[in-house]
Amino acid sequence: MCGRYGLSVSEKDLIKRYQLDADDYTLGDYTFEEKDEIFPTTDNVILLPNRKLYPVKWGFTPHFAKRPLINARSESVLEKKTFKEPFSSKRCIVPASYFFEWQPVEGQKKKDKKLIRVDGLPVFSMAGVCERYKDDEGNSILTYAILTTDANEQMKPIHDRMPVILDPEDENQYLDLEADVESVQELLKPTKKELIIE
Repeated sequence: MCGRYGLSVSEKDLIKRYQLDADDYTLGDYTFEEKDEIFPTTDNVILLPNRKLYPVKWGFTPHFAKRPLINARSESVLEKKTFKEPFSSKRCIVPASYFFEWQPVEGQKKKDKKLIRVDGLPVFSMAGVCERYKDDEGNSILTYAILTTDANEQMKPIHDRMPVILDPEDENQYLDLEADVESVQELLKPTKKELIIE
């Protein structure tokens, strides 16, 4: 799963990383800040298919959920009613510098917190989906969830799941809402890139 991550670059770095048009680019009233640790239910910058960065709340809030749904399994994303339509028409990229996972410590109840980077990628792209829900005051708010996949060999000693980390060459296809959804789902595999685990 992915329950915490960080984004420790500037807005300018993000614009350059995703080759956005800086001349007409703006986050509106939102003040971009680097975040060492990002928590569920907070507003964070994601990249939408229109090639705009936008502050969105982390966690789907369907009426049946006792707590926000922060992750979705990539293997069943086209089977689950909550995620099928968002995956088909509301995909997004969640920029990250690293993510966190907790590794069980043998013989102890506590877990060891690990910070995990992708070697050679100061900013990598986690696959995400968006959906609108009503907040407690009846306002429509946009939310996002991060897609997860099976752990790769490096992650298996830590956890059996990990976020879907898109290859940079697959990012445009992932954001292309005209692309065949089954072909897009094939992109959702454990990363083959080297991880740096601290």
